Amino acid sequence: MRAARLIKMVLLLQSRPSMTAAELARELEVSERTVTRDAQALSEAGVPVYADRGRSGGYRLVGGYRTRLTGLARSEAEALFLSGVPGALREMGLADAASAARLKVSAALLPSLRDAPDSAAQRFHLDAPAWFREPETPALLPVIAEAVWDDRCVTARYRRGDAEVERSLEPYGLVLKAGVWYLCARVAGGSFRTYRIDRFTAAVASADRFGRDPDFDLPGHWAAQAERFARSILRAEVVVRLSPDGVRGLPHAVDPLAAREALRDADAPDAEGWVTVTLPVESEEVAHAQLTTLGPEAEVLAPAGLRARFAADAARLAARYGRADA
Repeated sequence: MRAARLIKMVLLLQSRPSMTAAELARELEVSERTVTRDAQALSEAGVPVYADRGRSGGYRLVGGYRTRLTGLARSEAEALFLSGVPGALREMGLADAASAARLKVSAALLPSLRDAPDSAAQRFHLDAPAWFREPETPALLPVIAEAVWDDRCVTARYRRGDAEVERSLEPYGLVLKAGVWYLCARVAGGSFRTYRIDRFTAAVASADRFGRDPDFDLPGHWAAQAERFARSILRAEVVVRLSPDGVRGLPHAVDPLAAREALRDADAPDAEGWVTVTLPVESEEVAHAQLTTLGPEAEVLAPAGLRARFAADAARLAARYGRADA
C-alpha cells in the first residue's frame, strides 16, 4: 500500500513543477504529516525530493529526475490502454498522435506486459453513439478541438433557432454525450456556456491564447449543466398512483431524475401497497407516452384531462380485447 503511494507521489511531482503538502495530501488521500514522512523516505531511497519552505513553498524533484514506466503492473497497463476512445480521437483529428503515444508506451513496457494493448482491446469496447441513429462528425470539430488543446480564442457563428449569432469564445473543453459533441466555453468577458458543435456554422481560431481559470472543472460543469437542463424541461406535473411493479418501472419509463425525486417525496403505501407520487414531466403529451409503458401498474389521478385520456385508452383496449373471435 505504501509502496504504491510512494510511486504515485513521485509521478505527481514528475508531472508538475511543484506541489504543496496540502495538494499532495489531497491527491494521495493522506495527512500532511504522512506526506512529510513519505518525502523523507523517498529522499533516503535516492529519489531527489526537495522541500521549499515558506508560504509559496512545496515539494519538487530536482536534477531533471525522471522515473520509468517499467513499474507498471499488468492491471495498470491494461487500464492505461482502456483510456483511449478511438472514434472520438479520430473525429477530433488526434488519431495519429494517439497511435504514436500508444506505440511509445508499448515500447517502454516490460516484455511480459507487451500484450496489454491487445488484452484490453479484447475485453472492453466503447460504442458512444445512441441506438438507431447514424452518428455524424461535425465538420468544424477538428478546428474547435485544436483550439481547445492550444487554449486559443475562437470566433464562431452559432445557429440558434432561425437566426445565427456570432460569439468570441474561450474554448475550455469538449464533451461527447450519446454521439453528440458539445463545447464548454466561456464567452469573452462573460460566463461559461455549452454549445452543440453541430450547430456551429463557422469557427476561426485566433493566434491569441486565453488564460484558463484554474478553478474550472469540466466534469463538474457538465454535470451541473446536464442537471439544470433536465430540470428546465420538466415544466408540468402529474399525480400518479403506482403499484409496487410500477414503482420499480418508473425510473425506466420517465426521466430518472424526476422519478427519483418523485419517489423520494412519495406518500406511504396504501392498504394495497400502491404509492401516490407527484411527478414532474415535460408536458401532458410526453407524460401520456411515457406512462403508457407502465400499463396497468400506473393510475393517473391528475390532471383531469390526462386521466380522461388514459380512461379512453383503457376503454378502447377493453373493447378491442373483449371482442369474441370471429
